[in-house]
Amino acid sequence: MKNGTVPQPYSALAAYGWDSLLDSAFAAHAERGLVPGRVARVDRGLCDVVVPAAADGAHVTHGTQTVRADTEDVFTRDPMRVACTGDWAAVDTAAVTGPAVRALLPRRTTFVRSTSSKRSEGQVLAANVDFAVIAVSIAAELDLGRLERFVSLAWTSGAQPMVVLTKADLVPDTTYLLADARSAAPGVDVRVVSAATGDGVAELAQALSGATSVLLGQSGAGKSTLTNALLGREVQEVQAIRDSDGKGRHTTTTRDLLPLPGGGVVIDTPGLRGVGLWDADAGLTQAFSDIEDLAGRCRFQDCSHSAEPGCAVLAALEDGSLAYRRLDSYRRLLRENAWIASRTDARLRAEMRREWKQRSAAGREMYERKRGGGHRKVY
Repeated sequence: MKNGTVPQPYSALAAYGWDSLLDSAFAAHAERGLVPGRVARVDRGLCDVVVPAAADGAHVTHGTQTVRADTEDVFTRDPMRVACTGDWAAVDTAAVTGPAVRALLPRRTTFVRSTSSKRSEGQVLAANVDFAVIAVSIAAELDLGRLERFVSLAWTSGAQPMVVLTKADLVPDTTYLLADARSAAPGVDVRVVSAATGDGVAELAQALSGATSVLLGQSGAGKSTLTNALLGREVQEVQAIRDSDGKGRHTTTTRDLLPLPGGGVVIDTPGLRGVGLWDADAGLTQAFSDIEDLAGRCRFQDCSHSAEPGCAVLAALEDGSLAYRRLDSYRRLLRENAWIASRTDARLRAEMRREWKQRSAAGREMYERKRGGGHRKVY
């Protein structure tokens, strides 16, 4: 998305998202003789960076080139601060040992998921993204819970979520699937496309034009096929669809930033098996805005939506305007987010332990009373 007029010296990077705000952030680096670039791919301490093609004093000629740059100067053990696809960087193209990234510019948006490691770390999947495009194959059973998880993460990142139901050519009627997806993603643009027939692709390309988009989803969702359709050429390798379940086998192993013909870029990502929440309070509030709105109408401010009188959430369950599945999904994701937070916040973790101990003690005491054990003290 454009934030202002593109400064002339770096106009070659306009198609990759460069604007006046980035120019201001880069000013100090320009004084050091560095040039701006956008990270297109990261691989083992090195990264591919798109930079202006050539420089003539303070002016840069039209065109760009991709250089292989070292990232030693920005190395960190903090996984949230390592260079990733979509980052804007200050690059020393005249270094004796070859191009090197000297600094990363502040990120505008960051798409993060929790890792599966026992250290409960966050993993940055893409940076400076405008649209988080969630690709969902409708050739397989639609998993609304997983879709809600992706939408929550997308809202949390600061990007605008978009849901794209792929492989529409394999489904005779998409009406009900489209309605189900929209019910699980209120306020989100949900589209149906077929990369095989081209249906909906041109409209999607127009919507993403001039912006930075990241394609997310499970393996076999058709992300690479969709990327090729948006680019109008075969760039990403794809494998044949399996006859058993209609899924493709995604062969992308890195996150690649690719320029779109109409301007803007798209980041294709490997299929995600696990999509753990990470500091997703704000994202959950937006992803489940329908339930949040209902909760605001409950009689009691601290309503737990379990048995209280005047509960608007329970009333919506009764009249069918809110699905039990959706409320269960909301509660499950809230619990998961709280658990992740507790593992990364010592104070919150201690508070949760005390609460669990109190509940456990109260439960055991009630059990003893029912057995006639009196008021035996529980340690």
